[in-house]
Amino acid sequence: MRLFIKDRKFYKAVARLAFPIGLQSLITLSVNLVDTVMVGQLGETSLSAVSLANQFISTYQASCLGIGMGASVLISRFYGGKDLETVKKTVTVMLRFTVFFGLIFTLAAGAAPGILMRIYTGDEEIVREGISYLRLSAFCYVIHGLTLTATLLLRSVGKSRIPMISSAVSFLINLVGNDLFIFGKFGLPFLGVRGAALSTLLARVFEFVFVAGYLFFFDHTVGYRVRDIFGRCSSVTGEYFHIGLPVFASEGLLAVGNNVLAMIMGRIGASFVSANAIATVTQQLSTVLLQGLSQTGCILVGQTLGKRERKRAVEEAWAMLGLGILIGAAGSALILFSSDFVISAYRVTEETAAVAGQLMRVMALIVIFQSADSVLTKGVLRGGGDTKFLLLADTLSLWGVSVPLGFLAGLVWKLPAFWIYFFLKTDRILSCGLCLWRLKSGKWVRKIGTEKNR
Repeated sequence: MRLFIKDRKFYKAVARLAFPIGLQSLITLSVNLVDTVMVGQLGETSLSAVSLANQFISTYQASCLGIGMGASVLISRFYGGKDLETVKKTVTVMLRFTVFFGLIFTLAAGAAPGILMRIYTGDEEIVREGISYLRLSAFCYVIHGLTLTATLLLRSVGKSRIPMISSAVSFLINLVGNDLFIFGKFGLPFLGVRGAALSTLLARVFEFVFVAGYLFFFDHTVGYRVRDIFGRCSSVTGEYFHIGLPVFASEGLLAVGNNVLAMIMGRIGASFVSANAIATVTQQLSTVLLQGLSQTGCILVGQTLGKRERKRAVEEAWAMLGLGILIGAAGSALILFSSDFVISAYRVTEETAAVAGQLMRVMALIVIFQSADSVLTKGVLRGGGDTKFLLLADTLSLWGVSVPLGFLAGLVWKLPAFWIYFFLKTDRILSCGLCLWRLKSGKWVRKIGTEKNR
């Protein structure tokens, strides 16, 4: 198959979806960057504490994305087939599942923040700072989860601008809040790490009111309303768990795996943790369009299959892969050229700066594979309904390769930072190879719901 197709309508559809999602991702990452830079002014202990506390928060976000992306596969397919009633039932299952997990994470962060922080590090000073951050963050889990899943719903039906606007205003709220609460300006008390958590909480509340308010009261594309949350959805629950549970499990295992990698980093030392926080934000910013492209691939391929156009869906899948490779190559070049400038923006020791430089060189290599892999795993193969294979590929790559090799490289062999990080990220290379083989096989297109009876 060709990596690109000659169809302007296709690329216009990609741009219409991918750019708003990518811009929203940029805004979200900018929030993380601003948090990292501002908290970094307090010192490496505070930076490490927030970075490790956010690993737990990222686990929750990954759970919500797993719930929402599993639903998105079904929603895109049903929406493409103009079955809005089943779309509503799928949304009901998604929202109920989100609230359930939100309450679990809220209880954990509110009742046992110290236990959670000690999973990542034995440094009591970092633990103490992290506890104050987690306790405040616990208040926003349920509403943040509902915002994330509602956002995925709106994107699946082509309403990607609403979440983008919400994120833009949320960014401003977080930026001003950080400046006021972290450093105690205009007579406010100096809150440090707690100030970062408070400003994030305020931003999350706004996002929820904006996105959920639009979905429940103004959107007419799906026409979902508050009363639908209490409606019957048993007819779609089985299909949701058949398709969505592997997505949820995949995202969950990925999040747990990233937490294990964070534990390994936390035991290598504070310099490695801080360097990883700097390098990760840089890598995410360099491929900001990737998330938009991946989700667009899932949505467009799903909608095309919903219209029963299999050949067209396969062509779109290969074209999306080509675009992913281009984004990866551009991201690699950006990381290499901007690394020195980015590192100089942080107030860190020479040791941490040197480690961050090594990590960025690894990222410049890995990001090409990661981009192609993301388009396949989070995008076209998921849109085709091949979620069980993706769960197998993610599990094998992360738990069979990255976790054991990262543990050995960092804590047993004591290799230089460059090689530790390389082994920690090898899952992206293996997963990319497995998913490319799957794409070529053509076995990734699966029937969903009533399609199985055709």
